[in-house]
Amino acid sequence: MKNVIIRTISGIGFIAIVLGSLLWCRFSFAALILWITSAMMYEFFRMTMGKSYWFSRLLTILSACILFLLTFLSRSYECFPGKMVILSVIPVFIVMIDSLYVKDKTEFGKFANLYTAMLYIGIPMTLTNLAVISPDGTYNGLTMVCFFAIIWGSDVGAYCFGITLGQKYGRKLFPAISPKKSWIGFWGGLLTAVIIAVALHYLGVLDIPLYHCIILAVLMDVAGVYGDLIESQWKRYYDIKDSGKGIPGHGGYLDRFDSALTAIPMGIIYLELINVL
Repeated sequence: MKNVIIRTISGIGFIAIVLGSLLWCRFSFAALILWITSAMMYEFFRMTMGKSYWFSRLLTILSACILFLLTFLSRSYECFPGKMVILSVIPVFIVMIDSLYVKDKTEFGKFANLYTAMLYIGIPMTLTNLAVISPDGTYNGLTMVCFFAIIWGSDVGAYCFGITLGQKYGRKLFPAISPKKSWIGFWGGLLTAVIIAVALHYLGVLDIPLYHCIILAVLMDVAGVYGDLIESQWKRYYDIKDSGKGIPGHGGYLDRFDSALTAIPMGIIYLELINVL
């Protein structure tokens, strides 16, 4: 019961911080994404690299933050040339050069995880700029709020259907990677995601045609499930339960945003294709 209370309180508080930061202004949004990106990359490196090559890990996190900030500035202010985003590759080059000066090469294969983190975490989180800042520089955090509502709704639906029905009936979704996930949980999460997207449409929050809302929810749900499984595969390989302890009762930041790392880019791609962003 104590764990349930802690999980509930921390979950509500965390959701309030995320939503408040997205809705307040562009700078609170930027601070939120930078913090989450840094925390997830820290957890990923701790999981995959232990305490090895701390300086290179710090440079990689810095690279991801610079990439986000340069994209944020180029999207927000017309006076900031978009071509300046290319400067974000400089810290990446420094990481590569730094590898030449590492004396202990016994665990050199772990360096691959530095570049994996940029692709897996840094780039998807940078893309969030496209969801909240229009080409003319106007900020509106409602799209990201809708994204998180769909993602979190899918997670809750999958958990509720999976724990009540999926453990007793039906087949497992990916037993080799995540034994508790079931097909019933998957369909329950998909149903919940669609219901939330439809509700957001009729509430006037997700201001696109209804059929686009449904397609968006389906695409983000499927992408989010894969994102969850991808992180589960990393954790299974390294034999850990949670990526960290950053959110009491919920594990680490990577545990909470694993679905978002694939679902949000998919949502952005779809909205770009239909000329909404």
